[in-house]
Amino acid sequence: MEYKDYYKILGVPRTASQNDIRKAYRKLARQHHPDVKPGDKKAEQTFKDLNEANTVLSDPDKRKKYDALGANWDQFSQTGAAAGARGGHDPFGRGSPFGFGGSSGGGNVRYEFRTSGDPDDLGDLGGFSDFFRMVFGGGATSARQTATNAEVDEMLAGLKRDSNGAGTRRADAQSRARPTRATPVLEATAEITLEEAFNGTKRIVQVDDTRLEVTIPRGVDNGSRIRLAGRGGDGADLVVVTRIKPHATFTRRGADLERELPVTLEEALLGGEVPVRTLKGRVLLTIPAGTQNGRTFRLSGQGMPRLNAEGQGDLYVRTRVVLPTNLSDEAKAAAQRFLDLAAQPDPR
Repeated sequence: MEYKDYYKILGVPRTASQNDIRKAYRKLARQHHPDVKPGDKKAEQTFKDLNEANTVLSDPDKRKKYDALGANWDQFSQTGAAAGARGGHDPFGRGSPFGFGGSSGGGNVRYEFRTSGDPDDLGDLGGFSDFFRMVFGGGATSARQTATNAEVDEMLAGLKRDSNGAGTRRADAQSRARPTRATPVLEATAEITLEEAFNGTKRIVQVDDTRLEVTIPRGVDNGSRIRLAGRGGDGADLVVVTRIKPHATFTRRGADLERELPVTLEEALLGGEVPVRTLKGRVLLTIPAGTQNGRTFRLSGQGMPRLNAEGQGDLYVRTRVVLPTNLSDEAKAAAQRFLDLAAQPDPR
């Protein structure tokens, strides 16, 4: 009989609770249902394996026997129940090294196993040796020992409880060696403006048939991830990824902002106070006389809030001198007189 690891099929550890098994089965069954993937033979077989695994692991009695006997659990149960009718049937299949004869009793079936030799042959198997001696017999002589179905069930339960037994130690070692299964994640995207990223906002996210209100904290950037544990349905986490819309005035560099500030020729030549719009409001920027085109001023603390940290970034203002156009003849003459007086050297 081909061994199937039902825990691996459902993607759960051997220590999984009944609730974990039910959730895993429901999720995988939806993914591989033949109606979802019509004509997909692999998905059809996977769906059958999922149903088989769920049938066993969701039943505490079947799961107990599967944990103790592995792939042969069902064969053992079937042959045990039929032994009274057939008499002496081998529960581990024809040709098995553990085959044995049986009594021809009625409803209370008794299994027998004759042996002679060292009574400690199975000793290093811990509690499992007791199980074999009870079910199959054993001893220094050819004395016959028997066990009823009820006694077999009791021994199986004892093996499961025996934390010092070899079978349990192997199961525990496999469980520890198996990597922890990652929590499934459902992602959604929230597109917001730069002002909303500055002040914080809320968004409604649709998850299946449920609408969730998500709080977007101040300072989020492109690609910021807001994780809501267990809000994605079926035990999954919901992760909301933010996308910031481009802004007509500001460019963002982390927590810092940049913008361009147009100034007149008079403001650049003679200086003055110029109003500058920030995300906090309007401030006055003092432009020194003789300010060159492209000069950058730093406004401390006028940038974006720092996500998950104290303080804010800075705002960098770059000047752009706008020259007057469509000069009259009189204005051109005045400009020429000014330039003659300024006597600007060649900057090239």
